[in-house]
Amino acid sequence: MRTALIVGVAGTKLSRDEAAFLKEARPAGFILFARNLADHAQIRALIADVRAAVGGDDLLVLIDQEGGSVQRLRPPLGRALPPAAAYGRLYARDRDAAVTAVFEVTRLLAADLSALGINTDCAPVLDVPVPGAHDIIGDRAYGRSVDQVVALAEAVGDAFIAGGVVPVIKHIPGHGRATADSHLALPVVTEARDELAVTDFAPFKALNRMPAAMTAHVVFRDIDPEAPASTSPIVTRDIIRGAIGFDGLLMSDDLTMKALSGPMRARAEAVIAAGSDLALHCSGDLPEMRQAAAGSGALGGRARERFDAAVKITKATRPFDSHAAEAQLAKVLAFAAGSAESV
Repeated sequence: MRTALIVGVAGTKLSRDEAAFLKEARPAGFILFARNLADHAQIRALIADVRAAVGGDDLLVLIDQEGGSVQRLRPPLGRALPPAAAYGRLYARDRDAAVTAVFEVTRLLAADLSALGINTDCAPVLDVPVPGAHDIIGDRAYGRSVDQVVALAEAVGDAFIAGGVVPVIKHIPGHGRATADSHLALPVVTEARDELAVTDFAPFKALNRMPAAMTAHVVFRDIDPEAPASTSPIVTRDIIRGAIGFDGLLMSDDLTMKALSGPMRARAEAVIAAGSDLALHCSGDLPEMRQAAAGSGALGGRARERFDAAVKITKATRPFDSHAAEAQLAKVLAFAAGSAESV
């Protein structure tokens, strides 16, 4: 039985204690950060060791590889990737060219990740920033209009799926309006639910067919003034599963972020009780991981079905023209550099 938990590890090699924990807990997923990445052979070896410890072939191996400021694999470990906003600027000039470019570059990224043994990317970002919001989203967003975000993010999600990589849309039901960085504090959004429905929630509703999503540690005061979306049964039931209609694999954002408080076990219990299928613990702190595992419990029922559906995506890929995709990447990087200089 899998534990309803995604975990990281401390370094580039699996320690004996970490291996023992993974064997006992059998988490549903493993997430990589820069601290885990030295070279390609080491990355493949670490993933293989984690898989061996966990057992089975149904492990999700995650990374945050959005492009721009959020890239765990940076040159020489991975290609330089433009931020989402670069595609947004290209979209303003030529919609079709932007959608084609983001699809082909993402398909190339999916092939790169798969070659390392990584089968899940915590992307694309569907958040729609507004003036005055905290810049934690910033150029990670594909634009400031719902239609633009949907068009580009849909191409990203479809390209990942074509490459056998699970896309994780984030941060459901929306982080673009938050006035604080949830890594450091708990953001509170005061706008009315009706307004949020046509802005923040709309991209997620349009792309509710995507296989996985990550929740936001954000309080939506008009919906649940007491708890952030990630620990709110009301937001999960009424908005994420209800109004948005998302029925894929739902994971929390990182339990260690300062937007949350309390013991780690209680944090894990809260996100699972709220309706997330998986809790996410990123720091690699082993005592905390043990607490999170105890709070997450076993992966079963409908959550297990959603997990299995996500894993199924990783078992098939469709062919693509890598040379054409590389040419598209070069064009977008050149465009991004030129457009940045002209601002």
